[in-house]
Amino acid sequence: MKRGRLRLGIDLDGVVADFNGGWITRYNRDFGADLSVDQIIEWDAPTHLTHFSAMSEFWAWARTCGEGRSLFRPLDTYPGAVDSLNALRQGGHRIVILTTKPDFAVHDTYAWLSQHEIPTEEVHILDDKTTVECDVYLDDADHNLEALSRVRSSATVCRFIRPWNSPADRLVDITGWPDFVELVGSTR
Repeated sequence: MKRGRLRLGIDLDGVVADFNGGWITRYNRDFGADLSVDQIIEWDAPTHLTHFSAMSEFWAWARTCGEGRSLFRPLDTYPGAVDSLNALRQGGHRIVILTTKPDFAVHDTYAWLSQHEIPTEEVHILDDKTTVECDVYLDDADHNLEALSRVRSSATVCRFIRPWNSPADRLVDITGWPDFVELVGSTR
């Protein structure tokens, strides 16, 4: 990995924001269910664990299930995520947020970033993360990891290990935020 100021392409949901904990909590509240995050072992878990027969039904519900806002507005951060991002930023690195969101969640995403004081200079809400050049990427979605490792082969692509993703030869596995900070070599 090259030294100096690095551009770090950081995903939000499943990496910084606890998307699954957020939808599970609200689904249990709204539908009297008793689901737990431990049950999520695949990418499209809502269609397998809930009464939603298609992801389009899930997204229709997610539009307003966050106390009148979208699901993305009230999400919690994962423990250590914001502190780690701050340490990386203080270490001289540039935090570049790369996230995919439905159109209805764009404003809530910006509000969420502000509320949690995510130390970023750039935010890209897009479907194809390969269009943004970074030195290091951190993501949890197999489709993004595969595309990034293929298209951005000179970059370091890190898989934030989650039950819904799989190892691959070209990826660096990250078990938690301390691993990522150590990998990047941030000074605290």
